[in-house]
Amino acid sequence: MTILNKLTSNIHSCTLCEEQGLIPQARPIFQIGSGAKVGIFGQAPGNLAHQTRKPFNDPSGARLRDWMNLTEEEFYDPARLAIVPMAFCFPGYDGKSSTGKGGDLPPPPLCAQTWRQDVMQVLLPQLELVFLIGNYAQRWHLASKMERTLTDTVKKWQLFIEEAESSSQTIMIPLPHPSWRNNAWLKKNSWFEADLLPEIRVRIRKLMDL
Repeated sequence: MTILNKLTSNIHSCTLCEEQGLIPQARPIFQIGSGAKVGIFGQAPGNLAHQTRKPFNDPSGARLRDWMNLTEEEFYDPARLAIVPMAFCFPGYDGKSSTGKGGDLPPPPLCAQTWRQDVMQVLLPQLELVFLIGNYAQRWHLASKMERTLTDTVKKWQLFIEEAESSSQTIMIPLPHPSWRNNAWLKKNSWFEADLLPEIRVRIRKLMDL
């Protein structure tokens, strides 16, 4: 068994957050394969992903695939694309709505504290392009390079590319979450679709077709 296979097997069997009452049910959902050149580092699986055991298996995932110009077959190919959220299990709802559901809770820090360093040591060396979706992933991977707001951080995408290429490091590009909740943000920040999306589509295509 390879180091990567052993690590993914251990993560799949992890129940630590459920045991400590931090999530409703342990069902780790991620996609890691040997040889992937592109990575998606997000927040945590949503409820639909939890129910189907398939990452980004919801309207947000459909929008993300559109942003990247990828088919479902390409998106769910672990040999070409890795999906590694900050927490591997659905964290549950915050209950702040009349339905009792509300929005998703934030990812429990315990998951990243337990697994992320080991995963990055194995996975990052093979990845050439990574997308950091949302504040949690950006805070972990960009740290002091983050700006005060997500908008200002995403606006630095060209600088992140230039710095990574000049030092032969993995390129990490911050993105907003593809949720419908960000429709107003997308409308307000037209540069995102006009300038950033064409750039990432070209870069993804080059790596996915290797």
